[in-house]
Amino acid sequence: MMRSESEIESELSEESALIPRDVTEHQGSSHASFASSVFNIMHAIMGSGILGLAYAMSSTGIIGFSLLLLVVAILAAYSVHLLLELCEQTELTSYEDLGFYAFKTTGKVMVAGAILIQNIGAMSSYLFIIKSELPAAIAGFLHHNYIGTPWYLNGQILLLITVVCIVLPLALLPKIEFLGYTSGLSILFMVYFAIVVIVKKWFIPCPLFNGTMNYVQDFSSDECKPKLLQISAKSVYAIPILAFSFLCHTSVLPIYCELQRPSKSKMQKAVNVGITLSFSVYMLSALFGYLTFYGKVDSQLLHSYSQYLPQDVVIMSVRICILFSVLLTVPLIHFPARKAFKLLLFSNRPFTWLHHIAVTLVIQTAIVLLAMYVPNIQNIFGVVGSTTSTALLFIYPGLFYLQISGEPLKSLKKLKALGLIILGCLSGAVSLPVIIITWLHTENEA
Repeated sequence: MMRSESEIESELSEESALIPRDVTEHQGSSHASFASSVFNIMHAIMGSGILGLAYAMSSTGIIGFSLLLLVVAILAAYSVHLLLELCEQTELTSYEDLGFYAFKTTGKVMVAGAILIQNIGAMSSYLFIIKSELPAAIAGFLHHNYIGTPWYLNGQILLLITVVCIVLPLALLPKIEFLGYTSGLSILFMVYFAIVVIVKKWFIPCPLFNGTMNYVQDFSSDECKPKLLQISAKSVYAIPILAFSFLCHTSVLPIYCELQRPSKSKMQKAVNVGITLSFSVYMLSALFGYLTFYGKVDSQLLHSYSQYLPQDVVIMSVRICILFSVLLTVPLIHFPARKAFKLLLFSNRPFTWLHHIAVTLVIQTAIVLLAMYVPNIQNIFGVVGSTTSTALLFIYPGLFYLQISGEPLKSLKKLKALGLIILGCLSGAVSLPVIIITWLHTENEA
């Protein structure tokens, strides 16, 4: 049963400490251009997920991956369309507010919890990249092969030093707007990464001998024949990785509010352009990464290049670019994670430095432990992607639309929203158990 507007307004006023008013206050003074909005959407979409897409293609085949990538991109655009519809109907400006409007405190907790877990997973994946790639970057610059592992080439030690000296001080700041300007560099780094992947395909022969620099030029080998369609236990990682890679929904509504002369159609067009451009970068990097390493591609693509071209100058430059992007992105992702954490546990308490520091330390400790002890980045992509990513991308937009929209239940839009919910639930229900079983089986073998 739909609640009256007066009831909703009363409930929202009680939650005034939780709902950011600065966005609505500055709507009139914000003048983000269409191109800037597209750029911000791309920055919200593209992240560490790009490093796992070649692995997803190796698990599903070129045709299978291409179809899945296209379907997830279309569904992501449609679920954003539902959120924009709800934004227009309710005049709310954040995902958490829509959750509260639809299901009161339960909806708020659902969204905040999903955002917290999603962002912790994203930050863990970034720190995993630091752990695996920073030692290789240092060793590449030193141009020396060591017997044993000195401390400055130990990934866990370097991870701790990086977090304590760089990430934690930035995350502790009450405001961190200046790091927002690095979003442009992040997009350029992702495009540069895709270009290098395309170019390097023609310089790495096949087949490859794992862990050595001995290449044998034998393109008749079955190892060097791309699979067009493939189904295996690894295939269940594909949809979670893609869901992880296309999630931008928590950023869409704030970007919408900042759009110059905002309208739903204009914002939808910006989303469609941003998703299309991101789709192109994803597709090219996945395809040429897979055609370089085929079945031997690592779940973290840069690690594959580290094995076979450890001192290649171009690969070293890409590694440095990705590491730089990661270092400045982790504190940015930390802010909405901390906001969600406080919303869940300290919703009505005023700001205090004690709570601020304590919550920051708890989140940073959690992501460091995950990055240190999760054996493979595909496990992070798989578990987070099959749970919170599918919830935020598929389930919640459809669920909130069914609850909030006043259209008849049998209307086409509500049926589509219901289909989105069913698809998200099926995706998570199928992929998560298989991922956990595969993970446990791998651990037992080790």
